[in-house]
Amino acid sequence: MKVKEVADLVGISVRTLHHYDEIGLLIPDDTTGSGYRVYSDENLETLQQILFFRELGFPLKKIKEIIHNPSFDRQEALEIQHKMLLEKKNRLNKMIRTLEKTIQYSKGEIKMSNKEKFEGFDFSQNPYEQEAREKWGDKAVDEANEKVKSMSDFEQQKFNEIYRKLATLRHLPADSKEAQEGIKEWYLFLNKIGNYSPEAFKGLGQMYVNDERFTKNIDRFGEGLSKFMCEAMSIYADNQK
Repeated sequence: MKVKEVADLVGISVRTLHHYDEIGLLIPDDTTGSGYRVYSDENLETLQQILFFRELGFPLKKIKEIIHNPSFDRQEALEIQHKMLLEKKNRLNKMIRTLEKTIQYSKGEIKMSNKEKFEGFDFSQNPYEQEAREKWGDKAVDEANEKVKSMSDFEQQKFNEIYRKLATLRHLPADSKEAQEGIKEWYLFLNKIGNYSPEAFKGLGQMYVNDERFTKNIDRFGEGLSKFMCEAMSIYADNQK
């Protein structure tokens, strides 16, 4: 199918498909002699996966990491996505019922208790979202750890040296000149051993506080270092936009 046919079938814009191609998220299997993109059935299955992940709030960069990982299991992903969407559906149905009752209540047609006014509002974590994070979030952690293990002795020494330097700055504001200069050195070093965009750098910093394995390892150099680095990395990344 050509790009316009896919866009009409799925209900997304041609520009969106072009963007997915440009960032390497969904590359068509073929092109015509005139340069038109041609999508295979396998491409359409991948697009379906992308849109399921988008509906569940996954950013494009994370989706790309997940679906292009050699260990990605499409069937397993579909089953987890199914459970997450059912949970979302149930919550929305409760909110719709509450909204309908509230409309009746505002017209004076029924009475509502305070408890009834908030039925369906649940901001606790979706249990299946946690399952997804454990499944796909760990890959990012494992990949990061593998990069550390593959470093040379000199790189490992530099790695620890930067940690120690940042530990001496952790009591300063994360947006201070000293903190930002220190975190810039960390950013440049990471890009010598890997490839981190500002967005990926910010996401890595978030993992420092969300994943206890990172937190425990980093805080060996100074209590609270992981939190300080997370904040400083976020500020640094935002300033690069």
